[in-house]
Amino acid sequence: MGILRTAGRAAIASSVHGRVQRRQQQRWANQHATRAQQPVVHHAPPAPAPQAPPVPQTPAVSIDEQLAQLTQLGQLRDAGILTEDEFAAKKAQILAL
Repeated sequence: MGILRTAGRAAIASSVHGRVQRRQQQRWANQHATRAQQPVVHHAPPAPAPQAPPVPQTPAVSIDEQLAQLTQLGQLRDAGILTEDEFAAKKAQILAL
């Protein structure tokens, strides 16, 4: 009896699978036909994001030289010669060395 029960379940599963597969194929065919009738709209590719200009590389400097440069930058910022943005950019450049 076990074999007959297993065979019956396999037949039912196969039948259900076949119906589901046919239904999916019909849906996909309808979607494809609908898309074929719609006008094609071409979108321009998005413009690339602007990139920051490369930071010029300078030869490696010692920590003492970096501290001296940072001190000078701080004085220039305090005197109002450099803005906060200019100070931050230059500071990052010096610390990246």
